[in-house]
Amino acid sequence: MAAAREFRYRGLTLEELQTLTLDKLANLLSSRQRRTLKRGLKERHRKLLERIRKAKEIKEETGKQPTIKTHVRDLVILPEMVGVTVHVHNGKEYVPVTIRAEMIGHYLGEFAPTCKKVEHGEPGLKATRSSMFLPLK
Repeated sequence: MAAAREFRYRGLTLEELQTLTLDKLANLLSSRQRRTLKRGLKERHRKLLERIRKAKEIKEETGKQPTIKTHVRDLVILPEMVGVTVHVHNGKEYVPVTIRAEMIGHYLGEFAPTCKKVEHGEPGLKATRSSMFLPLK
């Protein structure tokens, strides 16, 4: 059986990515994420990163991870966030998102969809007014 492939982002392993500074990491990302990081992190992004760092410390000490709930959907996922579960608000509820290495460079909001697929009922059963008069079998 083939061995599991090691994760690499643009030729760098996760450990190498975690040692990079924010500016050097931004140069590896795509243009939209690079622009976001070059402009600097907003206050709410910094607060969330601090909460994630504290949660990782607590997880190492106690083995249990505290719940991190946030409305921040426009934060670029960084290598230091890997391994943490963040509950991201989708407009109605908090969706748990466990951050993996493959998510680096994406936004948090991409993993908490705001729209659900609409599934209508059968005609005549809890459906719209127009289908109420269809004969039932």
